[in-house]
Amino acid sequence: VFYLSVIVLIPLAALFIWAFEPGLNTFWTAIGTPRVAAALKLSFGMAALAALVDSLFGFVITWVLVRYRFPGRRLLDAVIDLPFALPTAVAGIALSTLYAPNGWLGAPLAEHGIRIAYTPWGVLVAMVFISLPFTVRTLEPVLGEIGRDLEEAAATLGATRLQTIRTVIVPMLAPAILAGGAMAFARAVGEYGSVIFIAGNLPAISEIAPLLIVTKLEQYDYAGAAAIGAVMLMA
Repeated sequence: VFYLSVIVLIPLAALFIWAFEPGLNTFWTAIGTPRVAAALKLSFGMAALAALVDSLFGFVITWVLVRYRFPGRRLLDAVIDLPFALPTAVAGIALSTLYAPNGWLGAPLAEHGIRIAYTPWGVLVAMVFISLPFTVRTLEPVLGEIGRDLEEAAATLGATRLQTIRTVIVPMLAPAILAGGAMAFARAVGEYGSVIFIAGNLPAISEIAPLLIVTKLEQYDYAGAAAIGAVMLMA
């Protein structure tokens, strides 16, 4: 209890104390400005969308890793954990370089009028990248415990592959999918390092909430920074 209090509970309590100490009106004023509202909307909206994308493609990747054996499988399995090991600043620089208007991926997209880097869509790309391992690693052990006998039984009863996945596999994986999606959302909404390099950081357009917290700290607005942090923590 002492260790948990020192490491987790006391810092979290301090955050709420800093946020509400000036008064409830000051708290609402701090989080009610258009700039803060836009930053929170962007962070939560893109994090939720990233969690949905990661849940879908995380399921597909997990299915391939668990159900199939192929050359390069172990390498692919190791690449999934790359966002865990890669410094977030390095990831942000790499993503911004790739998706810049003159980048390897950004140039072909720019020819069709699609801009990723330095726009809100860049925020989504970075969030999808850093939160994908959470969905895959949450689903992997659960899918590994589901034997092929259930799929074979469904096939003998006349179910197609799609029906088997939809009515047999997905319901059994639903708790793990939700858990992985929730962790991916929590990871994405608090991401800072990789997002700021590709977002553009324009106030009310592509500015994320964690960056706004840092900005307020640099301005010695500790109550305002704590208010935004308290909202993110409660969510």
